[in-house]
Amino acid sequence: MRSLLAIAALALTAFTGALAQSAAPPATQQLPTVKPATDGKVWGALIFASNETPKGGSNEQPPAKLADLSQRLGKVFPYKHYEILGQHLQDVFREYESWVVPSKDLFLKVDSKGPATGGGVNLHLQFWRDQQVLVKTDAVLRSDSPLFIGGPKWRDGQLIFVLVLQ
Repeated sequence: MRSLLAIAALALTAFTGALAQSAAPPATQQLPTVKPATDGKVWGALIFASNETPKGGSNEQPPAKLADLSQRLGKVFPYKHYEILGQHLQDVFREYESWVVPSKDLFLKVDSKGPATGGGVNLHLQFWRDQQVLVKTDAVLRSDSPLFIGGPKWRDGQLIFVLVLQ
């Protein structure tokens, strides 16, 4: 019986010794330096469209490439004034979802489906308001052709989401 107790005591000593050696924190690992592959960048903006002149709203401006954004929106939507409430530039990742978040309430989930024939990117889009998906669609986004998504009526106008391939 003593020999069994002696063996158990030795085993317990060996176990606690191994445990004490492994008590040191694990070595920290560096984050990968290679950025995930992308299919491009998108600029997204939340626009407030109305027939009333904005009353001291935001002074946000679209990228220089979209200086004619108000005129382009005017061809699609029946409003006189367009104001950028928020904007966001985002990479479109190949294997990961991307989020264009120009406001805390309305945002767009973007999943790349790869390059489009003739240029641009095939995308699966989900337009969200808080925790609810409002619209799901597939689209081909090209750098010279912005995508306009008519959002909900708001105040005396309408919210519009604009997405442009950079």
